[in-house]
Amino acid sequence: MNPKRLKFKNRNGLELAAHLYLPADQKPSFYALFAHCFTCSKNFSAVTRICTALSQNGIACLSFDFTGLGMSEGEFSESSFSGNVSDLLDAADFLTQEYQAPKMLIGHSLGGAAVLYAAAEMAEVKAVVTIGAPAFPGHIRHLFLDSIEEIEKNGIAKVNIGGRPFHISQSFVDDLEQKPLATFLKKLRKSLLIMHSPQDDIVGVENAAEIYNAAMHPKSFISLDGATHLVSNPKDSEYIAEVIGSWSKRYVVVEEEKQLNDTRGNQVFVRLSGEKYTTEVMTPNHHLIADEPSEVGGADLGPNPYDLLMASLGSCTAMTLKMYAERKKWPLEQVSVFLNHEKVHLADSENPDESSAKVSQFTRIIEIEGDLDADQRQRLLEISNKCPVHKTLQEEIVIQTMLSK
Repeated sequence: MNPKRLKFKNRNGLELAAHLYLPADQKPSFYALFAHCFTCSKNFSAVTRICTALSQNGIACLSFDFTGLGMSEGEFSESSFSGNVSDLLDAADFLTQEYQAPKMLIGHSLGGAAVLYAAAEMAEVKAVVTIGAPAFPGHIRHLFLDSIEEIEKNGIAKVNIGGRPFHISQSFVDDLEQKPLATFLKKLRKSLLIMHSPQDDIVGVENAAEIYNAAMHPKSFISLDGATHLVSNPKDSEYIAEVIGSWSKRYVVVEEEKQLNDTRGNQVFVRLSGEKYTTEVMTPNHHLIADEPSEVGGADLGPNPYDLLMASLGSCTAMTLKMYAERKKWPLEQVSVFLNHEKVHLADSENPDESSAKVSQFTRIIEIEGDLDADQRQRLLEISNKCPVHKTLQEEIVIQTMLSK
């Protein structure tokens, strides 16, 4: 699902651009606020992927451009780390007024340091997540170390960071130097998840150790082994979102009453997520992801449609055999079903090269475990052809399609 494009004003009257990622049913379990890395933006690939994946896990996520970056107003040269923290507080106020107060803060790189500072001033926030965050905001000085002398001399310098020009002021540098985290973290009364790659060559993993040692429990550390500082691999973004989603269930309290997915009264609701072919599939009680493999342009975040069709046949087969064996009181211990699909020629076709002469063939291999004799195994093989999905696929099917009003 494509994010909502929003705008809000910070305390200085500057308009900041934001994206709000919502679950397909528009009913998130809670809201999270994402702070991007130094000189990045809300459109940075890692930000969009993580926020999209979180929304697919039922968590709404607001990301925005800090002052002077992306589509937000203001001059980057006049911004500061303290200003970023203020922008976060203003973003949280916007969420609270228009939607719901955020219960989680997520920050990448310097954004991770920013959320650690901002969290203390947000009573509704229960959990904080950092991704590749520095233990000392001044750590980023190394990105423009060659220009420090010019900054000190002229009060400002044009530096190149990641192939893009930025004006860094002396006040920006001074502000970074005045923000040590060690003593501050001991006062942080939020659940903390620290995620960091041991191969991070921008912000070393020793920063994660410093943050962990300084913070109070509950705190957790997850190694992003093999990931780059900018989380350039989509698989790493997906993993980060999955871990955050699972971790949050322990530390972010949500309403106990089960929220049903809004399928508008239908049995199944399917919707594109906005990330190429990634598709959300929902029933009133369940949620899963379908996708296409990377070789055909997909993100490979889930099974493709034919995989799901075979999964329906396979799962129905296993369940049917289990039910039959229970009714017969047979010692069936396990059923495994392996499936493949291909288009094959009709054996009696006069024109075998025509596409119409081909039919879908599902090959189903059933592995049965248990103390069963040959007759029982043969009977279970026969019963497999009686599973409801098997029978549906073999009977005449009518598909009615119409546009919604």
